[in-house]
Amino acid sequence: MTDSTLDKKMPEDESGSLKSTKKKQKKDAWRAAGPKDPFAMLDSLPEKKQQEFQKALHLFTLGPSLPKTLQQAKRHKYSFWETQPVPKLDGGGDGVVTCGPIIDGEARVRKEPYSLPQGFSWDTLDLSNPTVLGELCTLLNENYTAEDDNTIRFDFSPEYLQWSLKPPNWLPQWHCCVRVDANNKLVGFIAAVPTDALIYEMKKRMVQVKFLCVHKKLRLKRMTPVLIRELTRRVNQQGLHQAVYATAVVLPTPLSSCRYWKRPLNSRKLAEVSYPGLSQTMNLQRAVKVNRLPECVFFLLSLTPKVTKTKGLRPMTKKDIAGIHILLQANLSRFHLSPVWSLEEIEHWLLPRENVIDTYVVEGEDGTLTDVVSFYSVSNRVLNHLVHTDLRAAYLFCIATTDNDVVDLMEDMLVLAKAKRFDVFLALDVMDNKLFLERLKFSISDTSLHYYLYNWMCPTMSQDKVGLVLPN
Repeated sequence: MTDSTLDKKMPEDESGSLKSTKKKQKKDAWRAAGPKDPFAMLDSLPEKKQQEFQKALHLFTLGPSLPKTLQQAKRHKYSFWETQPVPKLDGGGDGVVTCGPIIDGEARVRKEPYSLPQGFSWDTLDLSNPTVLGELCTLLNENYTAEDDNTIRFDFSPEYLQWSLKPPNWLPQWHCCVRVDANNKLVGFIAAVPTDALIYEMKKRMVQVKFLCVHKKLRLKRMTPVLIRELTRRVNQQGLHQAVYATAVVLPTPLSSCRYWKRPLNSRKLAEVSYPGLSQTMNLQRAVKVNRLPECVFFLLSLTPKVTKTKGLRPMTKKDIAGIHILLQANLSRFHLSPVWSLEEIEHWLLPRENVIDTYVVEGEDGTLTDVVSFYSVSNRVLNHLVHTDLRAAYLFCIATTDNDVVDLMEDMLVLAKAKRFDVFLALDVMDNKLFLERLKFSISDTSLHYYLYNWMCPTMSQDKVGLVLPN
């Protein structure tokens, strides 16, 4: 072979080798490179694909959903709850005439934490650490709950979680969580906060259970029962053996059941994001007209609302705490289930915080407080919408009136909430709320909320006898 022939041959060989290498690389791109982290694989997908996979995973792994009606619940087997000190569904509290614990609270308390599946460990969240608080926000916002079509999710802020989880006398060990050993990822959470409750005229120290959440990809690990057992153990260690909680599903056995009512404040936006529960009987133009409210402005210095019906209405300040305490003590004692707040708790739960809680009082001419009403703020994230990315909801928290018409006062709250750029106002049909719900054009939703007591037997009650709202 001559040098010239060799020179001509070499480029062809190099070209062939290059083509072969490219084919091999293309082929290898489809070859498994070993085990991959499923969390990382899912997170690398576009958000819309993630939602599709998560929705499919939810339907595939959870099987039949938990019952949402008492009729469905009576046909459901509750393997975990049958082992717990709660009223049985076949009897409930219908025939109960006295109040008291179901089991003796002085029994020996387990010292060791409950066992978790291999690869997971218990931890206690330090909510004073911004990084840890951010982890909790991420877990709840991505896994706590979502609308059925997976287009609207809660978007809890750090400030909201601090308010909800750190009232007076809170304990860090009651912020109970589960982490993955391999990467320290937060994948499960449950919390309790202390409270005094009045149950049929009997004052009882207990806890409110909040924010039970397990990562969507770990629902088959059956971590929920273990989280509940571990939190119960930690609460029992402090000498408390009762709890109050609320869920949208039916468990053994509801103390009372109520419904959410929704009042549009921004009808156009709610329609554009397909907000669930809107009336299907009217078009957008009519909905905007029907739900129109007076425009409200605020005086710049005092933030006192202008264009409201109730004379003497103004935002709560710190000097109002004692007056509100007297007002609520007299009002809430009328109900069969209600909170008993100290002065410190009233300051924590009701003193206004930007984008968390708004409270208004009505001051009489003699300086006495005659009425109080508050609502808390929950932000939502709107997914896959070209225009809207968020949706703000106001939830009625507490209301007590002695001197003013409750309809006028609540209409003022709607006006104020709209002025603060809320899109929808929600209220439960508890307490005396039915007096204004229909008259102010609230519409009943298909979402129920059921109240429960842990290790406490007492008669069931109608929703208008419930004076407790649990911000969750």
